[in-house]
Amino acid sequence: MPANIEIKARVRDFADLRRRAEAISDFPVEVIPQEDTFFLTPKGRLKLRVLASDRAQLVYYERPDRDGPKRSDYFIFNTNDPENLKTALELALGVRGVVKKTRYLYMVGQTRVHLDEVDGLGYFMELEVVLRGDQSDVDGQSIADDLMKKLGILPEDLIEGAYMDLIEKP
Repeated sequence: MPANIEIKARVRDFADLRRRAEAISDFPVEVIPQEDTFFLTPKGRLKLRVLASDRAQLVYYERPDRDGPKRSDYFIFNTNDPENLKTALELALGVRGVVKKTRYLYMVGQTRVHLDEVDGLGYFMELEVVLRGDQSDVDGQSIADDLMKKLGILPEDLIEGAYMDLIEKP
């Protein structure tokens, strides 16, 4: 499975972080409305990410729940029939919950920088350093650490888990 090194953090000043991300991004920002339906699974996480009525990704991933850089192994299946796939998965597995967000995507080298406005939760940032076959987790963590410094992300802002976990917390 492909892998990345990922960090997630709360954002104190969204406008400032957007300016910093734009300054180091290789491409203009892409704004992506997303709706993620998480399904009940015995291990890992499974979500259907709807990007449009005829375009979605089924994403399975395994990642430890801890703050700071962590490895995420994932598999992505693209579909042009999200509604029927969602129905089948709902019937077979049950729905854990739904996360709606607006994602601002910046690309910095091999890293996807996500600035997210999450309904009901607020503002967050994710770094996903996509590992190449010749790179170790340590290499990815070094890239993530460097980007955290450039973006002004403080260690105390790091969080663990997925947005779904935060929504479920009382």
